[in-house]
Amino acid sequence: MSTGLIIALIVIVAVAVVAAVLMSRARGPRHGAGLKRRFGPEYDRAVARHDGDTKAAERELAERVERHGDLRVRSLEPAEREGYEVRWTAVQERFVDAPRDAVAEADRLIAELAAARGFPADGHYEDQLAALSVHHAHHVEGYRRVHRVAQAGAHDAGAGTEEMREALVGARALFEELVRPSRHEAGRHHTGAEAGRTSPAAGRGHHTPSLFHRHQTKES
Repeated sequence: MSTGLIIALIVIVAVAVVAAVLMSRARGPRHGAGLKRRFGPEYDRAVARHDGDTKAAERELAERVERHGDLRVRSLEPAEREGYEVRWTAVQERFVDAPRDAVAEADRLIAELAAARGFPADGHYEDQLAALSVHHAHHVEGYRRVHRVAQAGAHDAGAGTEEMREALVGARALFEELVRPSRHEAGRHHTGAEAGRTSPAAGRGHHTPSLFHRHQTKES
């Protein structure tokens, strides 16, 4: 066997090994402690849903990683990002006078934003939630909760104001995760001058707690 052929074979094997490692990292851990680290509170929730059956819970979570672990998240353009921020601020402000409508709009907005980032869309809530849990395990419960409250309100079984407020606050964490640029995006899109600029939406968003407080004051 010639030296050139041997070198070519070595290169092919090395490329295959690197590809396998990258694929494994993208899909993430699939067993035991690795799944627990990756999913955090979602791991405990899955175990509880399976009545303490750890193996069944881990099979479910491993299947989520298998389906969605290599999902490629799409970047948002700056104008898109600002548009979503403005709409979220409007949702928070609407909560003061129409909390049920605000929660329903928050549910729709997160679904739309997740779809824009590349997560499953077209009304496939459960599939979208599963994909989000793989990539945003520590914040996906907020979306689950606001969706549940929104659906209850749509069927005239609405939650109380405090429950709706807590659902909206919880959902905001996932919204911020989805709308925030990654480190790579931030380095690519922002100059030093842009980094010091605060968007109008972000500025208004700081008043959210007082808006909720105003709503509670009106009810008392």
